[in-house]
Amino acid sequence: MKPVPNYLKETEDLLREHNLKVTKPRLKILKYLRTHHNHPTAATIFKAISGDEPAYRATVYNTLNKLVDAGIVIEIKNSDDSIHYDYFVEPHFHIICKQCDNIADVYYPDFEAVENRMRAEAEKQTGYVTSASHLEIFGICPECQKKKS
Repeated sequence: MKPVPNYLKETEDLLREHNLKVTKPRLKILKYLRTHHNHPTAATIFKAISGDEPAYRATVYNTLNKLVDAGIVIEIKNSDDSIHYDYFVEPHFHIICKQCDNIADVYYPDFEAVENRMRAEAEKQTGYVTSASHLEIFGICPECQKKKS
């Protein structure tokens, strides 16, 4: 039987590794992102972790910005200009439905090697020094395919 992950300890350790103070909002937001793979917006996260506490909304946005800056969480911009968030400690890429904007994670066994080759090629062609990358693939999800049939 697989051991139950200790999300609290792992999350605290992760924040400390990135030189971030361990705070309740950071722990709540990361726990939510680690246990839900729904690529939520900030509003979705706010609603899920805080109920109707209006003073907490700015804290959610500020915390997400700090986590993005630290590279723990990434932003995914959808075609409707909404920003979705994803816990990104385990590297993966995304496939996004062009009709309903659903986002799914895709784990690729050689992800880091492929990403490193892409970044090296980008640097070679442009002279940029890369610091991060994110791959998105677009298509039509199974649910939207069924609707078309």
